[in-house]
Amino acid sequence: MEPTRGLPEDLLRAAPKVLLHDHLDGGLRPATIVDLAAEVGHALPETDADALATWFAEAADSGSLERYLETFAHTVGVMQTASALTRVARECVEDLAADGVVYAEIRYAPELHVESGLELEEVVAAVQQGFAEGMAAAGDRIIVRHLLTAMRQAARAMEIAELAIAWRDRGVAGFDIAGPEAGYPPTRFIDAFEYLQRENSHFTIHAGEGFGLPSIWEAVQWCGADRLGHGVRIVDDIEVDDAGVARLGRLASYVRDKRIPLEMCPSSNVQTGAAPSIAEHPLKLLASLRFRVTVNTDNRLMSRTSLSQEFALLTEAFGYGWAEMEWLTVNAMKSAFIPYDERYRLITETIKPWYATQMANQK
Repeated sequence: MEPTRGLPEDLLRAAPKVLLHDHLDGGLRPATIVDLAAEVGHALPETDADALATWFAEAADSGSLERYLETFAHTVGVMQTASALTRVARECVEDLAADGVVYAEIRYAPELHVESGLELEEVVAAVQQGFAEGMAAAGDRIIVRHLLTAMRQAARAMEIAELAIAWRDRGVAGFDIAGPEAGYPPTRFIDAFEYLQRENSHFTIHAGEGFGLPSIWEAVQWCGADRLGHGVRIVDDIEVDDAGVARLGRLASYVRDKRIPLEMCPSSNVQTGAAPSIAEHPLKLLASLRFRVTVNTDNRLMSRTSLSQEFALLTEAFGYGWAEMEWLTVNAMKSAFIPYDERYRLITETIKPWYATQMANQK
């Protein structure tokens, strides 16, 4: 089927979508940040919600790593109480449900939310309460699970891994590490990953965004990552000749052959310099080579985006239509960290029927 340009905005929002890579502290509503900052006395660069939203977007687009990191100082800074975490988590689910997301894994680092005295367990409990409230309000139109993240530059990975196992029957689907790749290889936390494997648990690793192939190789071959957070730099192991024929190196071949999912975040990848533009994003090449590509938001506030917006950008840049959007969505659902029967049910009962109807209507 030939791609169809210009998918209608209302149908893009209504389309059932799956989100695997989204940071809780990167998706707050600007008005909520203003409210929470006032409650705890946190100083913001702007106190008007619209002006604050613009500040976040401009800081993230500035090309300055310092300014980009400053944005998280303001979101994490107002997420230090149980009530704040619950509110942010609840609103996250509400916003995703309104955008047509039917399944989401939301990641956050519990260790970043203990500055005011919360224990790690209390952080997870507060977020779970918010997720539960949001799912109930959405009338079971969305399923949301946690991914607990450990920070690369810290030394609490084993503690967070044990927390993920303790909560895996109470909303936590898996584990993640995030933070600066350069200087903090995933093998620093090999004990945590080996522990998770012994516990039959799932984990993803941020790799191949800020650093290249060695980061991906360690994440896959040493640590056993189930998925790669971003993974954009896998294209460094692919050569395309003048005739357009692609030749995969051994690592790229392994990632494709093993169907290791790539959690790609187009807008964010452009902001961080992992891709030069949406039109030049490696996603198109990787999808054409049938890597297990998925589309994600990363930080909705900083990128002023939604999952519908990310698909709209791909539609505009690559001419993607419903067939491509369905393929990417099914990829994501196949790659989720929930049991097979739950994934299968969402694919066969929710995702495929909806896209089949849209494609039939185009004929």
